[in-house]
Amino acid sequence: MFDARPVAYVIGLLTACLGASMLIPMALDLWVGNGHWPAFAESAIITTGIGVLMALASSNGVGDRLSIQQTFLLTTGVWLALPIFGALPMFLGATEARYVDAFFEAMSGLTTTGSTVFTQLEALPDGLKLWRSMLQWFGGIGIIVVAMVFLPELRVGGMQIFRSEAFDTMGKVLPRAVQIAAQISYFYIGLTIACAVAYVIVGLTPFEAINHALTTMSTGGFSTSDASFGAFQGTPEYVASFFMILGSLPFVRYVQLLSGSAKPLLRDSQLRAYLATILGFTLLFTVFRLFVFGDHPEEGFREGLFNVVSIISGTGYASVDYQLWGSLAVAVFFFLGLIGGCAGSTACSVKIFRYQLLFASIKAQVRRIHSPHGLFQPRYDGKPVSEDVLSSVMSFFVMFVVSLGMLSVLLGMTGLDFITSVSGAASALANIGPGLGSQIGPAGNFSGLNDTAKWLLAAGMLIGRLELLAVYAIFTIRFWRA
Repeated sequence: MFDARPVAYVIGLLTACLGASMLIPMALDLWVGNGHWPAFAESAIITTGIGVLMALASSNGVGDRLSIQQTFLLTTGVWLALPIFGALPMFLGATEARYVDAFFEAMSGLTTTGSTVFTQLEALPDGLKLWRSMLQWFGGIGIIVVAMVFLPELRVGGMQIFRSEAFDTMGKVLPRAVQIAAQISYFYIGLTIACAVAYVIVGLTPFEAINHALTTMSTGGFSTSDASFGAFQGTPEYVASFFMILGSLPFVRYVQLLSGSAKPLLRDSQLRAYLATILGFTLLFTVFRLFVFGDHPEEGFREGLFNVVSIISGTGYASVDYQLWGSLAVAVFFFLGLIGGCAGSTACSVKIFRYQLLFASIKAQVRRIHSPHGLFQPRYDGKPVSEDVLSSVMSFFVMFVVSLGMLSVLLGMTGLDFITSVSGAASALANIGPGLGSQIGPAGNFSGLNDTAKWLLAAGMLIGRLELLAVYAIFTIRFWRA
């Protein structure tokens, strides 16, 4: 019989921690005297209380290991439970948001998607601005642990290829997760502090710097202004680009660097491919804007770099409305968002390593066609790739395309136009943030969508953040019979 107590215990602890963290924006609202602190106080009491009760009620079933079923349920349960409670401060009085909007915003925050339903961000209470940024920061470090511990263990989307190098967790999921989280946290916190300091140096206020440091390192994209990063054009764009890149690189390499080994970082093929992709598209847009629009080379390079990094990493900041650059730019940015960063980072979307494996598989197949009697094995980082990894990656690609199509159709059935439906589905599943079109494009937001579309997009964010198959698996009969 399936025992849900270990799963409920962990979710309860994390929920209680989330509730305790609400005291930080509450204290900020008290300090500035804007009168919105009771919403955080009430939310903290409710969230912490339910979390503690859940953990206490399930503590007698906690063991040293989780079964595969429990691990799948835990990964999905955490990302569903935390937005439910994370939405409470917005719903109970920090804004006048309805629960569907509050839940959408919380899910967008914790999945580091960056889509928002709030307008006039400058007028929001300071505590709520900070809470939105904190949700993304929590989601950023959380997804790193999931990508390094749970997904390789669950053999999701080809992630098992990183199991041996990213820590072996066989039979020791929870204890090892704590150890990995501690090691990763050193770099994550350190880089966030460094990012905040850099933002202050280039002219942001301390409050703006802290908020944007939290959402930059998590590659989340929430801002304190409706203009997003358009309010900080110039040198801050270079700073943001640098730290967005750091956030979208594999954090296990930072841990290895901390232990004194720099070779894995320098030899990582996905890291090289990712940086080469950024450089290539940045130069493309620099030249494009130089010859088509006659822009200054520095401006073209800066805005090209910033927006390329923002979209490919899934951060979703916008410094300009790149839809005004023409149809070529719109098409390129759409597909850039479907590439994504490196595995084991805060970045989202398909991930660069899956494209490398896909191309390696295609190359091997073409060679087999030319030489039917030859033996050609796809390779990654110079090592042969097993059939189960290739099968997992191909399954991910198929499910991503099917999910994108299904979500687009469902959004269209709610009354959205084609561009909004397709780009909205892509932005949710790839956790990018902005879509395309006048409504949800880089110059708009998601506030004008109907409630059904918001629920569908929130579900898409959850499914995309957990690599699709980790969520789909729990809805199969065979999984529960295993």
